[in-house]
Amino acid sequence: MKKLKKNRFKIRFPSSTDNLEMIRDFIRKLALKAGFDEEGADHIALAVDEACTNVIKHAHEYNARRMMDINVRYTQRSFEVTITDTGKGFDPSHMPKPDLDKYMHEARKGGLGIHLMRTLMDEVKYSFNPGVKNQVTLVKYLKSEAG
Repeated sequence: MKKLKKNRFKIRFPSSTDNLEMIRDFIRKLALKAGFDEEGADHIALAVDEACTNVIKHAHEYNARRMMDINVRYTQRSFEVTITDTGKGFDPSHMPKPDLDKYMHEARKGGLGIHLMRTLMDEVKYSFNPGVKNQVTLVKYLKSEAG
């Protein structure tokens, strides 16, 4: 882990599902340090896990020689995680919300990662240039005690 400045961190992981637990722990600890409660930290960690899983499965096609960078920045107001890869790009911004009743009826597995990220986070932003640089940025705002 590289600490860039106060409240900014960068870490690089091989693109492998073996690293997801470590990534979740890293994100969760930083979210708690930033002021989120246990549930909020868990939500952020789950959203990041889903984003990283998408990189591993779809952008890098389970190639553990590929790397992904995770940048974290937090302030008194927000917690921002950017995951960067150089694999296949994908623009999920036009994906419709899943029909959860149909999904459950069909007993499907997987395929809800983007929906979870959008539900758990306040903002989900994408930037992609396949084979060069793809990014997903997840933002969660701290709720003030007063309002």
